[in-house]
Amino acid sequence: MTTQTTDKAYKLLALQENISNRTAKELIDRGIVYAAGKKILLARLDVKTNTVFKIEKLKKPQILFEDDNITAVDKPPFLTAEEISQSFKLTLLHRLDKETSGVLLLSKNEEFTKKVIDVFKNRKVEKIYLAIVNGKFIEPMNIDTPLKIIKTKSGAFAKPSKDGQTAISTVTPKLIDGKNSIVEVSIQTGRTHQIRAHLKSVGFPVIGDEKYGGRPSSRIMLHAWKISLLGYNFESPIPSEFRLS
Repeated sequence: MTTQTTDKAYKLLALQENISNRTAKELIDRGIVYAAGKKILLARLDVKTNTVFKIEKLKKPQILFEDDNITAVDKPPFLTAEEISQSFKLTLLHRLDKETSGVLLLSKNEEFTKKVIDVFKNRKVEKIYLAIVNGKFIEPMNIDTPLKIIKTKSGAFAKPSKDGQTAISTVTPKLIDGKNSIVEVSIQTGRTHQIRAHLKSVGFPVIGDEKYGGRPSSRIMLHAWKISLLGYNFESPIPSEFRLS
């Protein structure tokens, strides 16, 4: 009987793809490497040496709208907002988490950037997201639980806390499919991981969001669907994975 040998996932991926160990680590950290149908979550995970990896192809961001002041981009999952900002050589007006898709806004001049900062500060921005959650979400719900942002080795974590920052989300059911639901989330504030933490706090974690109790999936099922500010109205097409029926 032979014993199956193992090695670090990133080293084996590097050998398979003929790439550097550093590049292999970056691909795994980005969340686009799979083996036997399951996402590899840790680059240093020990896996069998005969493991065959699959790398999901990254989509490219598409321009939804642009004028002299603003560029609205349809952000794909697994690209950071900062990477898109650098690619377009424009200033970020807000941020989306790496695995969140949807409308991302970039500014073309300093004067417009200042105007947008002001409307965000005064809560004159309408932002609507779509999320797929665990559970049957039946009734609309307002969540105003304050959130305290904690810095950890694995990144920021939003924790419900009385001494946290004000965070307000309005959640509306759109579709129930078996044990899952698609919900629409309108946020009046833009705290780090606000939607993810709020939905977790009421027992409906976002699918794919294992950090906040969601079951594993190909990605965190959160999509920045619509945003309106300063007379602009932007909308991102709903991704195919959000069409449950």
